[in-house]
Amino acid sequence: MKKIILILFLSIGLFASGQNKDSSFKVGEWLKFRIHYGIFNASYATLHLKSDKVQGVPVYHVVGRGKTTGLASVFFKVDDTYESYFGKKDGKPYKFVRKIDEGGYTKDMEIDFYHDKDKAILKDKKNDKKFDFKINHDIQDLLSAFYFLRNNYRAEDLSEGDEIKLDMLFDDDGVFKFKLKYMGTEILKTKYGKVECLKFRPFVQSGRVFKEKESLSLWVSNDLNKIPIRIKADLAVGSIKADLDGYNGLKNQFKIIMD
Repeated sequence: MKKIILILFLSIGLFASGQNKDSSFKVGEWLKFRIHYGIFNASYATLHLKSDKVQGVPVYHVVGRGKTTGLASVFFKVDDTYESYFGKKDGKPYKFVRKIDEGGYTKDMEIDFYHDKDKAILKDKKNDKKFDFKINHDIQDLLSAFYFLRNNYRAEDLSEGDEIKLDMLFDDDGVFKFKLKYMGTEILKTKYGKVECLKFRPFVQSGRVFKEKESLSLWVSNDLNKIPIRIKADLAVGSIKADLDGYNGLKNQFKIIMD
């Protein structure tokens, strides 16, 4: 269960940059997800979008938090916080924070992005280390990618089988190429009613965590908000599912299909 929260943030963090008049979100947006691991209601995760400034630049500040709850927390305790500061005009990440405690496994790091110098500096506070990475103008972090994709891809621009590629940096492993495949539309039954969704298949590394490289699926509302509705992952041991469990401050009306 150590990867539950990371999988959630990696998935939603894969799916809304340039901010424009058709932006899919606004300051104050709050999303809550309930995560199941097998028969357990394993944890909850939230995303809250605020406003701030970094390096004198007006930015959105999104805070993602995840914790195990109930019986699951007895067997394995998770307390994770992810933060991203990305430009309101260009959507570029300026700072990324990752503080995690997963059953005693901890990380405490920050990444500062210097786009005028095409570099990023990662500070590993736990181990008192620093890493420099060369970046390009398309770089995203784990959470800023979510808001980049929400604003820049529409169903009418995609055909089934199309692939979306991004450069991402969120750990000391360096910049990696992320790939997401569009699988078409699908209607899901949710606690709110039926929701038409865009389905995506993020490519992941098969092995110790995932069964196969296409073991992860993501459904996003096919409306102007493009918020995650469901995430499912087949793991090497068991499976997890995350469902939208609460929302507030959406910029646009949440589209529910009425029977």
